[in-house]
Amino acid sequence: MSLRTRVTALAAVCVGSAVALVSLAGFFTVRTSLYDQLDATLLQRADLLRSALASADQLGGIPDSFFSAADIRVGLLNGRTGNAVVGGDMSMGPQELAVARGELSQSLRTDRKRDLRVVAVPAGPPDTALVVARGLGSTQATLSRLGLVFTLVGGAGVLLAAAAGTAVAQAGLRPVQRLTEATERIARTGELQPIAVSGDDELARLTGSFNSMLSALAESQERQRRLVADAGHELRTPLTSLRTNLELLAASDRPDAPSLSEQDRKEISADVRAQVEELSKLVGDIVELAREDTPQAVHEPVELLEVVERALARVARRAPSVHFEVNLVPWSLLGDANALERAVLNLLDNAVKWSPAAATVTVRLTPTGRGTATVEVADTGPGIAEADLPYIFERFYRSPDARTLPGSGLGLAIVAQVAARHGGTVRASRGPAGGALMTLELPGRPST
Repeated sequence: MSLRTRVTALAAVCVGSAVALVSLAGFFTVRTSLYDQLDATLLQRADLLRSALASADQLGGIPDSFFSAADIRVGLLNGRTGNAVVGGDMSMGPQELAVARGELSQSLRTDRKRDLRVVAVPAGPPDTALVVARGLGSTQATLSRLGLVFTLVGGAGVLLAAAAGTAVAQAGLRPVQRLTEATERIARTGELQPIAVSGDDELARLTGSFNSMLSALAESQERQRRLVADAGHELRTPLTSLRTNLELLAASDRPDAPSLSEQDRKEISADVRAQVEELSKLVGDIVELAREDTPQAVHEPVELLEVVERALARVARRAPSVHFEVNLVPWSLLGDANALERAVLNLLDNAVKWSPAAATVTVRLTPTGRGTATVEVADTGPGIAEADLPYIFERFYRSPDARTLPGSGLGLAIVAQVAARHGGTVRASRGPAGGALMTLELPGRPST
């Protein structure tokens, strides 16, 4: 069953139930009122007849046609003997006998067998009850017509409610229909076009949220396209060089080709190994940046001092000619130790790459006093040009001076990604010695 059908059915059921309850209440209210009027009329006639009929003989002298014409039955019941004189078709019961004997002041009952409403009051003679009855035909006919009217009105109300529910469902679910059509269009064409928003109700907010989701999805697709395009561009150069070297080695092995010297072979082999290492690092950096399943919140205790020390040990093995001046203060936080070590390692590698031989790289881990600590890495290289500062943390960005050096332009982008994932920031500036100063700021608390 569709949502529109369910809304229509719900409206019809609710209105039908309300109409049924109102109709029942109205029917029983009218029924009670009619019976109360009939009882009042019978009691009023009984009072009038009580003074007019002096004896049973007088009642017996009235012809039955009179009672039939007046649609009334009258009787006198002797409480001592139980004998009754009745004008018209009517039977006495125990309630009338109790009134005749003085046990009840009056009685009211319905004779279902003869379809009569019967009232009994004490008569003028002692130990005698005057019984007056009237047929219920007109009352029941009125109630029947009233029931028919309520049924017709209730049925019309249900149909009207169903029609109104259908109209409301169509109008109210129109934004949902637009959302459905939009999702089907997106699934069919892949076009992430937003939907027009009208109004300010819940469905309008739902449409706005859907448009926000479309914008985020379009932005994600654009980032993926840029990543693939930039990665293809960066991979093209080492792959071309690698293919050229391998083809040169393969061609030199043919009998009719000029042979390469041993020195040339060693240089080509070393170049191939360097290119393979560059490709491996580039692929690793791309995978690190392109991972969509990276958790946004990691709740693992990390000692930042130990992370920096491990990264320093790895860089020191690769760059033995560089001296590191280290000043570290214990600091702990919740995060991913491997990702943090990769970020610090990238900062250190960047400093080593730009530092001359026998240079000094300064590494400091100090609290800021506002619930964060900074990892500062300063080199003694040429520094970063002012024009390059806004872009150095973007993917694949390389300054004109860096394009002749090894690297892919992804290291600092990974640092920015790790910082954002841990609720921190990273920024670049000029250091005291004129080189680059990289500052990674992370939240946490001092270690005890």
